[in-house]
Amino acid sequence: MDGTKTRQRRPEEHWPAFVEIKDLLTLVPPLVGLKGNLEMTLASRLSTAANTGQIDDPQEQYRVISSNLALIQVQATVVGLLAAMAALLLGAVSRGELDFATVKLLCASSVSTAFLAAFVLGVLMVCIVIGARKLGVNPDNIATPIAASLGDLVTLSILAFISNFFYKHKDNQFLTPLVCIGFMALTPVWVLIAKQNPPVMKILKFGWFPIILAMLISSFGGLILNKTISKEQYKGMAIFTPIICGVGGNLVAIQTSRISTFLHMWSTPGVLPLWMKKIWPNPCSTFCTSEINSMSARVLIFLVIPGHLIFFYVIYLVEGHSVPNSKIFVAFYLLAGLIQVTILLYLAEVMARLMWHQALDPDNHCIPYLTGLGDLLGTGLLALCFLISWLLQSEAELDRISGSASGPS
Repeated sequence: MDGTKTRQRRPEEHWPAFVEIKDLLTLVPPLVGLKGNLEMTLASRLSTAANTGQIDDPQEQYRVISSNLALIQVQATVVGLLAAMAALLLGAVSRGELDFATVKLLCASSVSTAFLAAFVLGVLMVCIVIGARKLGVNPDNIATPIAASLGDLVTLSILAFISNFFYKHKDNQFLTPLVCIGFMALTPVWVLIAKQNPPVMKILKFGWFPIILAMLISSFGGLILNKTISKEQYKGMAIFTPIICGVGGNLVAIQTSRISTFLHMWSTPGVLPLWMKKIWPNPCSTFCTSEINSMSARVLIFLVIPGHLIFFYVIYLVEGHSVPNSKIFVAFYLLAGLIQVTILLYLAEVMARLMWHQALDPDNHCIPYLTGLGDLLGTGLLALCFLISWLLQSEAELDRISGSASGPS
């Protein structure tokens, strides 16, 4: 018994920064959501460019790729800093205090994570899109889901290691400010590279509102996680949050990317195809017709329950009894995932039509909003699952105890 206790390490021994600095938990959804704001948007843009033949010419390919990579580095640096400020503000409002050391650590961790994750995933997306194009495979079906899946793993891993590195060196007064200044100082270089592509420069000038609003929406999901994670009835929520948010964001990004490619191929910005004239379509037409986007939506909905069951089984194998495994919780968890994805897929259809009608590219303006909403919906519904499951189990336990007490002595 003693040997087992010696071998097992408590979570705070692995990641002390997350235990001591609770605001780091508020950073998780917005930073993970950056995959929707940046990497999945990049994957969708490059997939559309590939499907419409814009990157077949080597010289044009280099210009499109370099400018897009520079764009996401600028966006990642700025949004990473804003995400840290939002987490600090939400934390200060809820606690009524603000620690300067926490400010430095959170800003440096957020900016470093956003920058490095954007670079790694951006290069990977470029390789996948070019490879898929050469193999004759539709990049929409490959690049976007890989960006979503790997985005969670890469972002969370980088955040964990970097935040703990800064936490271990918190006595160094100049380390975190110098890191922030260094990344910010690179911003003009990325802007100069992005200038070589006018459409990308247009995004750099006018495309900030979707990603900043999406980041703020995700931050409220982070606040829910921050407030619930330490309570007994929400035990295990930190494990399931990236799963439910990741699955929802993944599926809605695939659908949005496909709708965007469809509109680029069959229409011109500002003019909706005849069969998509209604901005607010009937939900039945979104999920129950023979139209190609409706068929795609049905396939994605059918993936929700099997996908979550697989993830749940893997989590249970790895974490064992540290996560709830009652039939009640599993049923509510699957229902939450289904509700989340159904709402997001319908909103993807509505927003893609609305943006296209306004002559805006759905690749740039829909995915950030939808992944941000996915984070908020996923975290909120998951918290509700844990609460309802805990209440029902507590009631059943009370009934059992009262039944035992009133039984024959």
